Order: sequence, then C-alpha cells, then structure tokens
Amino acid sequence: MSVLGLQLLFTVLAGTLAASSGHEIINGKKARDGTLKYMASVQINGTHKCGGFLIAPNFVLTAAHCDKSGEMTVVLGTTNIEGDVKRRQVQRKIKHELFKRSQDGNDIMLLKLRPNKKSDEKVTPVKLPSKDQSSKASTKCLVAGWGFTKDSRETAKDLQVVKVKTIDTEECKSVWKQARVTLPENVLCAGGYDTPKGACQGDSGGPLVCNDVAVGIVSFNLRGDCNYPNVPNVFTNISKFLPWIRKKMRANS
Repeated sequence: MSVLGLQLLFTVLAGTLAASSGHEIINGKKARDGTLKYMASVQINGTHKCGGFLIAPNFVLTAAHCDKSGEMTVVLGTTNIEGDVKRRQVQRKIKHELFKRSQDGNDIMLLKLRPNKKSDEKVTPVKLPSKDQSSKASTKCLVAGWGFTKDSRETAKDLQVVKVKTIDTEECKSVWKQARVTLPENVLCAGGYDTPKGACQGDSGGPLVCNDVAVGIVSFNLRGDCNYPNVPNVFTNISKFLPWIRKKMRANS
C-alpha cells in the first residue's frame, strides 16, 4: 500500500480504531496433519479461546490476556480440535506480574500442565531463542491458529497457518503512531501490513515462528479490523523475556 493510501486510511479510521487482542488467521490454509506439533489450543470450559505453544513437556507459552474465568485446559497433538481430543489440565497459570493489558506490553503467560504419564510422539516442544535478539526485517515466518476465518467468521476446527514477514520495529512504531497508538517496548511486528495476510480474533497467544524458532506471541492488532493490509500485527518479543521464562519454569518445575 502506498504512503498516501495509508495516510488516507488513518485519516478515516484514526478516531475510531484502537488496539485489540488478536485472534484469527486471515488468508491462511489448513495445516498438514502431523505438522506444527507444538501448537496448543487453550480452552475455557471446553471451548477454544486462544492459541499457545509447547516449550517444554509440561509448559505452554501463551498471551497473558488469554487468562479468562472458567476451567482452563489445553489440547495438544492434533490439527483438528473437534471431537475426541487429548486434553491436558492446567495446574498453574503464571502471568507476567507487570501485565495490565495487551497494549501496555508484558503480554506473556506460562501454563504449567499437570504431568502426562505417557509420552506422545504427536507432541514436540518448539525451540525458543537462545539469547536476547530481534528478528531482521523481512524474515519469512509463519503464524498458526484455530480462530475465525475471514470468509466464514466461524471458529476453525482445523489448524490454519499463514506465512508472513517481519517488519522493521521502528517502521512499525511509526505506522501505529499514525493510528494514534504508541506501541509498548519488547514487541515485534509481522503481517497485516502491505499484505492481505496475518493474525486476528482466537489466534491470540499463538507463536510467530521464524526458521523453526518461536520468536513472538500473538498479542494485538486494530480493533475489529482484520481487513488487511492496514497496520502490522504486534507480537510479544520472546527473546526479551527469556530470563523471566527460565526463572518461572525453574520455580514451578
């Protein structure tokens, strides 16, 4: 989209749009069975609410804003979450202490699962960054989830995946500033901008995976507007929270 086009878009929308928790895969495709073995469906009272991803045998990483009232469980090891699924109980929710809302940052939460007595070859943790780093702009990545699809506006039963590219953080901040939103620290951006693809409403908490490493957590986009391209999708930058993740996992192992 041209700079002039973006300026016109923001002139019309800036007064009514605000940041909103992201939830659905836009213009993606069905994930192949047996792939993305780290993906998790975070559910409340048996209904899908958010995405998540396995980072250790008994730990799932997701977004802090996915903490809702009701019985939280996690479904792992399947691309289809309808019918007979393997459900894990959440033993403890470990939300970042400084989290208030997605737009203020620190949108990260660990879920400690009750131990699974049997190993499952259909489930494999995803790798995390080894150090504090930022992804280079235009890095090819993927986002996946079970949120609504653009066509049906119904929750997807089959895991959807879409390829996106990372966006320079300073450029991302500048574009969001035109929409009158100041981005928090420790985020990164990908998809939704200069492309018809990205995450939106149900996909919150899912991973941004680049080169087989989970580098981000789906956090937010513009409220109710998944008609991309508009502004970049915003993700929690996992590498900035590595000390916190390690500390909490040790304390709750």
